[in-house]
Amino acid sequence: MSPRSAQVERNTLETQIKISINLDGTGQANFDTRVPFLNHMLDQIARHGLIDLDIYCRGDLDIDAHHTVEDIGITLGQAFAQALGDKKGLYRYGHAYVPLDESLSRVVIDFSGRAGLYYEVEFPRALIGSFDVDLFREFFQGFVNHAGVSLHIDNIKGRNVHHIAETVFKAFGRATRMAITQDPRMQGMIPSTKGSL
Repeated sequence: MSPRSAQVERNTLETQIKISINLDGTGQANFDTRVPFLNHMLDQIARHGLIDLDIYCRGDLDIDAHHTVEDIGITLGQAFAQALGDKKGLYRYGHAYVPLDESLSRVVIDFSGRAGLYYEVEFPRALIGSFDVDLFREFFQGFVNHAGVSLHIDNIKGRNVHHIAETVFKAFGRATRMAITQDPRMQGMIPSTKGSL
């Protein structure tokens, strides 16, 4: 197992989740969440973040997908926090602009230890297939709260709801990849004037 890897389980009355993550991977991924569009978006994070990621979830989908999507965000945030450890040597900050045809999104992330989500994404309609687009915010809020990051997500333009969502998740993967990369000039150092993150 890579030094920057983690395995996290989270079990509640609403969801049972297992996540395995390797931050120094090649983008290999396996998802079993029973929410197909979420699987597609998680794959963007893995592929564009070059993160090996396995996610298994059984949730109360007979009610709706809210608990499943939010709790996967929470557990993924916990996995990142565990895999990053003391954050020595990180670039810490990452950003990406990603287009897909008419859509363009920007994501900026700071592994600061402080949770903050600044989410400006307007979808022209409420559903992508049967997936409720409001749940994307819940996913990222769960991630932010448990990874301890400041995350800015802005959709700059777009009309197609699938394209908008995909640019957001691809940009998130790319920005995260930049931020978690080891900076050879920061070996053994915490990237903060406070000396801790």
